[in-house]
Amino acid sequence: MNENNKIIYLDGTPVGKDQHTYIIAEIGQNHNGDIKIAKQLIDMAVRCGANAVKFQKRDMSYELTKEAFDTIYDNPNSFGRTYGEHRLFLELNEEQHMELSEYSRKSGITYFCTPCDIPSIELMERVGSPFYKIASRDLSNIPLLEKLGTLNKPVLISTGMADYDDIDNALKALQEINDNVIIMHCTSEYPCKMENANLKAIPTLINKYDHLVGFSDHTSGIIASAVAPLFGAVIIEKHITLNRAMKGSDQAGSLEEAGLRKLVNYIQAIEIAQGTGEKIITEAVLPAKNKLSRSITSKINISKGAKLTEDMIILKSPGTGLKWVEKEKILGKTAKQDISNDTTLTEELFS
Repeated sequence: MNENNKIIYLDGTPVGKDQHTYIIAEIGQNHNGDIKIAKQLIDMAVRCGANAVKFQKRDMSYELTKEAFDTIYDNPNSFGRTYGEHRLFLELNEEQHMELSEYSRKSGITYFCTPCDIPSIELMERVGSPFYKIASRDLSNIPLLEKLGTLNKPVLISTGMADYDDIDNALKALQEINDNVIIMHCTSEYPCKMENANLKAIPTLINKYDHLVGFSDHTSGIIASAVAPLFGAVIIEKHITLNRAMKGSDQAGSLEEAGLRKLVNYIQAIEIAQGTGEKIITEAVLPAKNKLSRSITSKINISKGAKLTEDMIILKSPGTGLKWVEKEKILGKTAKQDISNDTTLTEELFS
């Protein structure tokens, strides 16, 4: 695997190889257009130990054609008669984003956003988003990427609908000025079947591009996110909800508080369990080794002056004496004293 030792700071937090996994609680539009629910989700993310919460912002005049806006949206998760009315209902305005940004800051968690158009970037710059994420559908939105590139802020790019050409074009658009780009492996299936998670793509992307790589997880549950750092992911992003039964298309595939807390705990535990990679006898293992492994032991009573031969010895616990591979240190030597049967033998007993 390509050893990318780059460090990128996300709102002051270092992200990269050998750093703690950066965990993003994706709120998106699971607030259902209600700022009170949005604040409850922020509180939940803080309690669970996430690093950041992410929202989305659209300027609807840039989002849909009139035909798409007026399409009847007869769906159990619809918040409007047409698809456009549904999308408008879910949008938070600039004042609300300002309020949520300040609320997040006071709560000790980073607030940032996925802008879906240039006016939304400009709005989020006024709000003060410290970095951005690009949705996979906009990886081909070159004007949007070029605009973000001029800001010289970190940008996370989702690749859920992308191939290598899409990623190459997006990186070229962003990197005219901005090199602080993190590639997010993703599969844009909702929810994503486990067989489509393709976690092996993470090291593939690391090897192909000189960028850090994260994982935006759309699978149900926490297994894929928990193990993705072992494949090299430095960021994990997961949707969250107050209740999976709430109205909304993303709610059912999101994590409730117990799930998010478990995910954060699992990621932290896996980080600790990885260790140093060196195979040595540690202080933690030494007591068991001394108690359970075997040492060269007298098989019979050995008289003072007797020469030690191999038929006089055996291996028994504890493991505090000589190993069998060290037997030449005492074989053929003379006992300095009478040695009783079942004695752990040492070099000091022989001359």
